[in-house]
Formats: sequence, structure tokens, C-alpha cells
Amino acid sequence: MEQHAQREIREVNPAWSVSELMARIAKALVSDGPALSFGSITATHVQPRISVIVNTTGSSGVAKSVGLSSTALLSAARASHKFLNAEFGNTWSLLLPLTHIAGINVLIRSLELGTEPIDVRKHQGEYPHADFTAVVPTQLYRAVHGDQFLLEHLINAKAVLVGGSALTSDLFDAASSAGINLITSYGMTETSGGCVYNGVPLDGVEIKIGADSKIAVRGSVLASTYVGAQTLWETSFVDGWFMTSDSGHFANDTLVIDGRMDDVIISGGENISLSAIESALHAHFPHKSFAAFAVKDSEWGQALHLAVAGDGFPAESEINDYLLQQFGHASKPKGFLFLPELPLIGIGKVDRQKLISLLMEAPN
Repeated sequence: MEQHAQREIREVNPAWSVSELMARIAKALVSDGPALSFGSITATHVQPRISVIVNTTGSSGVAKSVGLSSTALLSAARASHKFLNAEFGNTWSLLLPLTHIAGINVLIRSLELGTEPIDVRKHQGEYPHADFTAVVPTQLYRAVHGDQFLLEHLINAKAVLVGGSALTSDLFDAASSAGINLITSYGMTETSGGCVYNGVPLDGVEIKIGADSKIAVRGSVLASTYVGAQTLWETSFVDGWFMTSDSGHFANDTLVIDGRMDDVIISGGENISLSAIESALHAHFPHKSFAAFAVKDSEWGQALHLAVAGDGFPAESEINDYLLQQFGHASKPKGFLFLPELPLIGIGKVDRQKLISLLMEAPN
């Protein structure tokens, strides 16, 4: 496509106020002005239908610039509000970074409700009231384990979306018992954020499970392209379905996420799911954070290692005994990495490549 038929890209200035950013997003959504890029980008122009570009880096470490149309973004916002029974004039609070689709969605949902989001990203003290908000499990954990002001803010909301990474059953139960109306959200940047709430696809969204248990998504919420990597985008589609990297199944018409297809390693000839290891450990040691990762090894092929963060680490022997009981001998970690906190990509996703680097740098 010739450049004169394309749309100019403008990177969002972090110094813009929420009010100014809201005005610029509103113009971008009606194709009045440049497309907005939430993050650095080398491209200068994009297809005319693209309104917003969001950078994302999955667990694989491959960076992509996702091009989203106004149709996709507004469809997602309206479907979310229909599920939540939101009304014009209701308010959202902004607790998530604007480099992530979940934070950007708060702005677009606010536009749909005719309000401005309450920016509490750097808030201290008592929070103002908001009807709705969105958090990641790390924020939810802090709320139910000592951040009383945040806890009250979440309790007082009509509903709290939680997504971005796996939510343990213990944390869900603790938050629910505290009085928070949690709505679990599943989705990704390519689906304009959360497109399945509490295991139920939103209006206009279809979910199917392939023979290999891979989750596929179809509907008006889908992004349009990877900017500068259209071929990569096209390989992610099969007959109009976006093929995710997640596995899942339906139970009583509810989507259950089993984990990522690309997190299974082969160690000593045995298949090991990193997410299954992490989920089991989080459930058994709820006050710790765990991340399983693999390192190339001449003996094992891929050697399972475990990063542990938090106060009062459990003993290695205790972890080994538990994993042995749950998953067998192949699940015994070949090494441990004890950290003050786990390195993250975006909001809530563990940076496994960084863990490998930290392991290599650690003294023997």
C-alpha cells in the first residue's frame, strides 16, 4: 500500500495527562488524526483501519506490535459493559499501566460511559470510589495481604476484573471472602484484552478447542495485524480463527484454561508443564511466588529449575518432596534460584528469559 494511503503513527507521550490522552484516543477511534502507539515503534505509518498499536511480549520473549481497529476496541468495551451491567455515567479506576491493553481498555470503556477514569496508578492513602476496576493477581494479593486502602477500594467496586496471569484458587477464595466481586478475565492483546469473563465468552466472541486442546478465538474483538510483521500475523490464523498459545477445555459450558502450549518442556524424555508446576506450588505454598523455567542441559536436554520469591522460603527438600508426590521424579528441580521478587514482562507475566540469565550470573 502506498504511504499516502496509510495512516500516520504517533507515539503516546507519557507526559500527557489522562484527559489529554482520552481526547487523543477519541480522535483516533473515529479516524480523526494519527493512530496512537502505546510504546516505541519503528514504523511511521499503518493501515488506515488501525487506531491503536500496543506492544506485547509473550512468555516466548518475542516482541510484537499489535494493530487494533476501533471496531475491535469498541466491540470489546461494549461487550464488557453488557456483561457487567454497566450504565452511562459509571466510573472506572485506572490501576494498570497504559503500556498494556488492560490499562488502555479502562480508557476506552470510560469513553463509552461518558466519564473519565480515576487515575490511581500512583495513589497513596484512601482511594476515591469507582464503580469498576481491573487488576492483576499481584495487586489482588497485596490487597488481601495488608494493603487495606486498596482492599477497601476493590470491595466498594461493583466488580473487579482480574487477569494478565494465572489466578490461584486460594487467592480467588481469599479475595471473594473479603467481599470483592471478582470477575476472572481471559484474553490477550490480540483479542483486545479480556474476551472471556468467568469462563464465558463475551457477546460477539466465539471460542473453540482444537484436537490438540489449543484455544482458538473468533469475533469482532480480534486485532488486525502485527505492524511490520503481517506474515507472522497470518500464520496465527486458521480459517478466520486466531490460534492462541493456550490449552484449555470446556466444563459445564465454561472455558477452563489449562496452561500455555509452549510451556511444556521435555526433560529426560518426560513432558513437564511449567505452568502446572507453578500452579501446584502456589496452591501448596500460598504465601510464596514460584516460577518454573528450563535450561539447556547435555544430560537432561532441558533441565527444570525453580525460582522462588517471598519471605520465609520453604526448604528445597520440602519443595522436592511435594513435587515428587504430585508429578513424579521428572519434576524434581535441577536447581533453585531464590530472589526478593520475580522479574516480570508487562503486568504479572514472569520473564523466564531473565530468570535464565540470573541463573547463569549466580555464583556457583
